Amino acid sequence: KLLVIFRGINTDYFDPNKINLSDQEKILSQWKINKEKPIILLPGRLTSWKGQEMFIESLHRVKKEMPEKPFLAIILGSDQGRKVYKKKLLRMVEQYRLNNEIRFFDKCDLMPLAYKISDIVVSSSIEPEAFGRISVEAQAMEKPIIASNIGGSKETIINDKTGFLFESDKPEELSKKIIHVLNLDESTLKFIGIEGRKNVVKKFNIEKMCFSTYSEYKKLIT
Repeated sequence: KLLVIFRGINTDYFDPNKINLSDQEKILSQWKINKEKPIILLPGRLTSWKGQEMFIESLHRVKKEMPEKPFLAIILGSDQGRKVYKKKLLRMVEQYRLNNEIRFFDKCDLMPLAYKISDIVVSSSIEPEAFGRISVEAQAMEKPIIASNIGGSKETIINDKTGFLFESDKPEELSKKIIHVLNLDESTLKFIGIEGRKNVVKKFNIEKMCFSTYSEYKKLIT
């Protein structure tokens, strides 16, 4: 019998109710961010398969289709020495005239805080991820997640309920999903957030998953 061990997260750490207002104000001030605009967060190290190029292109499409709708996108992650790739992304931002819409930050010492100040979280990987922590962490933090329909996100997101899946490697599809979420009302966004956290606490809490795995092993050896 083949036993597959799934990964999970610490839902006590990724808990929106444990982030205080002063910490939120501190990081907004540190990053010089105006919270009057919706914040779209793309976390993850800067590497081509994480889909930062597609993300930037999709934001270009969003701006063209909704010029009256302001937003701020945060690309959060280290280039880990990939200086050429970082320069390529910066050139794209210049080319699409998105300098006022996109900010780059290397890291956030408290990742739940980055999720907390965001309104939308995106996971735009163009290659499958075995688990895809971003999709699970965003749901735990009660944020709408938009993710590629490949890899682990297909299993961790309940499409159109706890988040939204889009066709991988298609910026036009990602832009449609971003526009859709930007136009959702507050009650719908709140419902998505609540259902997302319930989904993660029930299925992807690390303690529950460890106990479940232990139980399966115990069945095999008894």
